[in-house]
Amino acid sequence: MHRTPDPENEPPYEPADPPPAHFAEQALLGAVLLDPGLLPTLEQLGPAVFAHPAHAAVFAAMRTVPAPASPTARTGLDWLNAVLAKARRQAPGLTPSYMHTLISACPRPHHAPAYAAILRSEHARRTLRLHAERLAQAATDTTVPDRPQHALDAADVLARHLDELAEHFPTHPRPLPRTPPPQAAPDDTDEGREAEQWLLACAVSHPDHARLMGWLTADDFLHPGHAGLWQCVTTLAHRGDPVDPVTVLWEAQHRGLLAAGLTPADTLALLSTPVGSAGYWGERLVERTLLARALQAARHVTAYAADPANSVHQLVTGSRRALADLHAVRSRWCRATHPADPSTIPAAGPAAPRAGPRTPLTTQAAPLPSPPRRPTAVRIP
Repeated sequence: MHRTPDPENEPPYEPADPPPAHFAEQALLGAVLLDPGLLPTLEQLGPAVFAHPAHAAVFAAMRTVPAPASPTARTGLDWLNAVLAKARRQAPGLTPSYMHTLISACPRPHHAPAYAAILRSEHARRTLRLHAERLAQAATDTTVPDRPQHALDAADVLARHLDELAEHFPTHPRPLPRTPPPQAAPDDTDEGREAEQWLLACAVSHPDHARLMGWLTADDFLHPGHAGLWQCVTTLAHRGDPVDPVTVLWEAQHRGLLAAGLTPADTLALLSTPVGSAGYWGERLVERTLLARALQAARHVTAYAADPANSVHQLVTGSRRALADLHAVRSRWCRATHPADPSTIPAAGPAAPRAGPRTPLTTQAAPLPSPPRRPTAVRIP
């Protein structure tokens, strides 16, 4: 008959290949067990910085069990046994032998501040990775009513966490992480292609709307040919040239789009079937870009945090760089969904004087008579 193992007599779980931070946790706990007087120097350290649950339980017990006052009592086993009894309420697998293992794992008790710094760095790495995972979940969550705002809220939380990390860790030259960021997976679906095609047809049908869509760029298109056609439409619209399927086709030929795979017949058919409005489809494209950049930023931060070679300073620098691309799309998204009120736009001032005479050189302008002087001090325009 096999004996049923007693969980209270089992040693706490030990990873097969523990990382360096695991030994730092053991060394710090061993230092405090050897010298409880070190606890006041670790006021800013909490149980949450320990990755090992049993270690967190031991440190929490150290915070609650009164430390012995006399030096002779510190060398006894009373305080160690009291800490063990308190910690076993959260970690039943703790044993007296493991408490002595913690003591033997400490090379130098007076190096406890250095061990604490290692724990804070690893805790920053774990929390940063957690925030990145939440951003990735927010970017892919299709159950919320406002997906862009949901993703932007998660990005703001991540940005504030980066600011906190930058404040708690000393500054020094921050090189970028050498970790290669993961490549973004293409999201070229039939639904996305149709949205781009309908946008182009609506823009050709109403070029005055296309002139007002400066928040939409060619990078928002997944199909390179569609991006080129959008540039053709906006170029003609801003020049004031006629915009219709034929003129856009002619502009596309000059830009080499037809040689890149677009056929004239297919292009004309694409530009001649408008559905909906250009503003609606443009917002959908920017929304797609916003969510894709949020997911890409989350994956970059996750890759940086997963690389143990990156320091906290490199993590902060690389993560902020990853969020910068998202913030650029965010500004365009705000312009698309919250257009400026025309009444708040300042009126254009008088045109600057042009160089050279305003009248023909062969004609001399007659001097204008000076206006009569008014008796009042107020000048009426």
